[in-house]
Amino acid sequence: MSRKDTALKYFNEQKEMTDLKVKTGIELYRKGDADITIKTTDGSPLPEDITVEVEQTNHEFKFGANIFMLDEFECDEKNKIYRDKFSEIFNLATVPFYWRDLEPVQGKPRYTADSPKIYRRPAPDLCVDYCKEKGIEPKCHCLNYDGWAPDWVVKKTVGEHKALLEKRFRELSERYAKDIPSWEVTNETIQNCNSQFFYEDDFLEWSYRMADRYFPSNRLIINDYNIWFPENYTNRHAYYMQIERLLRNGITHLDSIGMQFHSFFPLASEPNAAKQRYNPEILYKLMDLFAKLGLAEQITEMTIPAYGGDEENEWVQAELIKNVYSVFFSHPAMEAVIYWNVVDGYAAFAPQGDMTVGENIYYGGLLRFDMSEKPAYKMLRHLVNEEWHTSEVVKANGGKVNFRGFYGDYKLTIHAGDKTVERVYKLSKHAKNNITITL
Repeated sequence: MSRKDTALKYFNEQKEMTDLKVKTGIELYRKGDADITIKTTDGSPLPEDITVEVEQTNHEFKFGANIFMLDEFECDEKNKIYRDKFSEIFNLATVPFYWRDLEPVQGKPRYTADSPKIYRRPAPDLCVDYCKEKGIEPKCHCLNYDGWAPDWVVKKTVGEHKALLEKRFRELSERYAKDIPSWEVTNETIQNCNSQFFYEDDFLEWSYRMADRYFPSNRLIINDYNIWFPENYTNRHAYYMQIERLLRNGITHLDSIGMQFHSFFPLASEPNAAKQRYNPEILYKLMDLFAKLGLAEQITEMTIPAYGGDEENEWVQAELIKNVYSVFFSHPAMEAVIYWNVVDGYAAFAPQGDMTVGENIYYGGLLRFDMSEKPAYKMLRHLVNEEWHTSEVVKANGGKVNFRGFYGDYKLTIHAGDKTVERVYKLSKHAKNNITITL
């Protein structure tokens, strides 16, 4: 059997059910009704021929990727292409706050854009400035990732470690809390450990109480990796119980459940892995399970492998992206899907361009090493900017304008007789969505 048959087996077998569930879910949970009233300042009659051009400019749902390669390429041309291509699709950027790389020398953090470079770790100021320029929301990854703690921390006593972490939380809050809405507090606590503090019973509770102290108005997120396996579909799964315990222990400031979705397995294992990873029934089942906890969900890190640069493998990668994104986008609990590496050949644990080692072996990027667009990039751009996009012209009826569109930001261009007026409008899942525009 070809890879087309094995990787897409369960999406093909469940196509009728999945298409209906995706279509219904997107219509119910990703779109809303806009109610606009147009009137004149002095109450005089409105022109009879009012039309409104409705153009969506951004999604409320977050489509993101890590921004680890910002200005990290070997030439200015690639850096420019990356800056342009990233903003064509994504409205969220995961910014690296790995403590080991952000503060490799104690007391000398790499915050500013002119800080000494570390590969795949652009300085936070550089990332935040780019996001402001492009209208992209930055997100922190991660406050207390024990697997990436600095060497000068890991041998400290528990008390000393906590004191240093609190200092880190405080400094990051003072510098970035106003510019970065969302913060991953802990990451991969089921399997990664480095310090003595990690083994303490209060590792998680302490982290979230400290995050609440210093980031009281920000979104706080928990994140982990090994969750997409058959034993995970009950409330006895370790990650589920971990979050449940946090809630029971009085952690009230936890907004989102982060779920990594890296398909880091060999090509030979894909037919078997597809039973869980690329199976819509299983994907919905796991999202439904975690929705019982009453928190929003995010796909925080996604890699869909192509396994090579040939036409068939790149096509399969694009089709998998179309299917998994559609399933995730259609679920009511999901609020974000964040792809991981945008460009092939620049993944972790490998020299640049060496596709034989590290995470490069999966060919999981959306762009090729030469920055050309893979079918995966074109597919995701089509979904975000075309299929899941609202653009129409609506004729007013008695000063009323109604349309149904995807939640997000809009530019409204009102043509009333010889007048043309532009307004911005937010159609939100969390609002009544009725406004009055005065001509």
